[in-house]
Amino acid sequence: MAVRSIIVAPDPRLKLRSAPVERVDGRIRRLMDDLLETMYEAPGIGLSAVQIGIPERVIVVDVAREGEARAPLRLANPEVLWQADEIATREEGCLSLPDQYAEVSRPAKARVRYLDHEGRWREIAVEGILAQCLQHEIDHLEGRLFVDYLSTVRRNIILRKLVKARRTGSLKSA
Repeated sequence: MAVRSIIVAPDPRLKLRSAPVERVDGRIRRLMDDLLETMYEAPGIGLSAVQIGIPERVIVVDVAREGEARAPLRLANPEVLWQADEIATREEGCLSLPDQYAEVSRPAKARVRYLDHEGRWREIAVEGILAQCLQHEIDHLEGRLFVDYLSTVRRNIILRKLVKARRTGSLKSA
């Protein structure tokens, strides 16, 4: 496993639509493991392959709280099969938009289908923070960031802050 560099917005690679994974093989399992190690090191609760410059439909999440045992999920080709009409609003951040947070509204519950670490199809019903996190990471696979749900003014303020931080050297870029 290796810690990889995380791409920071407004890098255009974050807007790429990720390609499906043909099968979960050793390369994809290593990618999943690298994503987890990178996410834990950052630290974060979710990370997509596109955020490390690999536009493939692979994500990892772990919403275990501090002090709880880790509970990682490794997902290839995740797809939302169903979303509740009920909406939940939570503060979101993103490892590709460091130190930037905003309230985002998403369906409160969802059902997601994916290939697991061993290449088996699974379905999971999610709610709460796990639903929010999975939808956030699946958005990355479509080239969407949480700031895309904000007003144009709010989104531009956040992106300008990141550009300025990169220019002043207070933010590293992959």
